[in-house]
Amino acid sequence: MLPRHVAIIMDGNGRWAEGRGTDRTLGHTQGAEAVRQVVRHARKRGLEVLTLFAFSSLNWGRPTDEVAALMHLLEEFLVEEEQELIDNDIRLVAIGERAFLPRSVRDLLTRVEQRTAHCAGMRLVLAVSYDGRRDMVEAIRRLTDMARRGELLPADVHEPLLLEHLSTGDLPDVDLLIRTSGEKRLSGFLPIEACYAELVFVDTLWPDFQTTDLDEAMLEYARRERRFGLTGAQVCVPA
Repeated sequence: MLPRHVAIIMDGNGRWAEGRGTDRTLGHTQGAEAVRQVVRHARKRGLEVLTLFAFSSLNWGRPTDEVAALMHLLEEFLVEEEQELIDNDIRLVAIGERAFLPRSVRDLLTRVEQRTAHCAGMRLVLAVSYDGRRDMVEAIRRLTDMARRGELLPADVHEPLLLEHLSTGDLPDVDLLIRTSGEKRLSGFLPIEACYAELVFVDTLWPDFQTTDLDEAMLEYARRERRFGLTGAQVCVPA
């Protein structure tokens, strides 16, 4: 059974470079190539949604030259992959605090989103300048604005309504969340959307992550029993 929505925390670019005695920027460059391979493979495998944690809101605190290099790589990716996304029927969606991004990056994201809006084969979601708790606060602000305008009563606030106002409101919940590099934490990535996700942590650094690693993670997902609060006997009802 394939997951509908796979999310990946792409971790380890800097350590990959440092382990080779090179600048951290090279690790991000190699990481971008891993992104290309994984996106293509996810499309071939028939995934509905692939969400990649490209840049955290906390990453703005990194050295200025590293942040600039990351933004440049993102620009390159958008320019180089724009037509391939269209050709492969992949719709690009960006989530996160765009106001903090350079104008050139914002413009490119908007352009590629608009040009791929008709694509229905797979959605590629890039989480850029993203933090799940901050996204939750923004959703609550939108709801309180509705209440202030008299469009919403306190009794109308319920779980589906909150989820609808997250930046991921039109996406299915995350089924499988993968983190590379051996770290075992979510780091603010999709905390509500992934609350029932199967978690797979791999030691591989992101630049070394292969399509076979994605296949193995999805195989691990297929082995697990998805109970959602029920018992094993309840979810294994005979046909």
